[in-house]
Amino acid sequence: MSSDENNPCSNNPSRKRSSSALQLGPRKKAQVTSSNPLTVFALCNYPSLLTAGILQLEELQDSSIENYPAEVFMDLIDSYPGLLDRLTMGEDEDVIHIGELLGKGASGARGDDTKTLESAVLEWLVPRGQVVIPPLSRNIKSNRRFNHEVTSALLCPAGLDWSDVVTKLALKSGETAVHGDQWPMFLYARYEYDPEDPWRGLLRGEILVFGFKHVFTSPSSVDKEPKATRSSNAYLHGMKSMTKGSLAYVATQVRFALNTITDSENFYHSILDILEDPNESEKVVDLMMWWTQHIFPNSSSSQRDISKNSALSKIREKCAALQAQANINTT
Repeated sequence: MSSDENNPCSNNPSRKRSSSALQLGPRKKAQVTSSNPLTVFALCNYPSLLTAGILQLEELQDSSIENYPAEVFMDLIDSYPGLLDRLTMGEDEDVIHIGELLGKGASGARGDDTKTLESAVLEWLVPRGQVVIPPLSRNIKSNRRFNHEVTSALLCPAGLDWSDVVTKLALKSGETAVHGDQWPMFLYARYEYDPEDPWRGLLRGEILVFGFKHVFTSPSSVDKEPKATRSSNAYLHGMKSMTKGSLAYVATQVRFALNTITDSENFYHSILDILEDPNESEKVVDLMMWWTQHIFPNSSSSQRDISKNSALSKIREKCAALQAQANINTT
């Protein structure tokens, strides 16, 4: 994906932190563990996010963090054991340095994934043993999107019928514009959409499973049954269960691999919005469990315990209280 889609928040991360109980003096330059920030929030200015998150924590603000929901900061902290201590006990430049490291790592990984998926996705377009007719080039994307029957059927927005001649002509000509929040058929299991039950099969498409394995376990795992291995990318990144961020990220990358012109940022956020909607929590929990069972069958469903009276526990409590109040205000 292009670099202009990677930085929705451009605020200057530099700031002078006021004295607080959280500022305990300088430490050696922080190091970042191998966890993958793409599993939390892919399109992010990490220095700004971390800076604003610490400011919010110190000043006990109730507002969102910059242009990101507060949950993004907390999920990022949760993904990197010891990161909160490094941020709160270090100097201002440590926060910015860590954010730059996270951003650099995320950008490099995102570029690698984009490049490899553009070729790999061609192997997943039709059932194993069949061939794509006419064939698609691995190095040219202009004949994808609505310029090929196979990719067109996968990219056709749910609710539209690609087999309808009028619909097909309108999509191919651009008369019918497709926006990022119009989800494609490949997001659905068996590529079937039920207008009476839009959640049925959503985000369980086979091509998504292949894409996730390719990115987060290993390209060679796509054709294999999932199992725990110390050499898998997921293991190296500390992943033991599915995350909302990683699901939205893979869906965005697969869509981009099939497309030539995209609205990737809008698409990515539309997926995250539904996954983070408290009104959809029951269905989302079921979806995350489905993915975890498919990708991490040996993973424990229990989460890492949070120490009582820690800064992270206070953040969690505050977030829960704010969410409860928000739910009351919307009812």
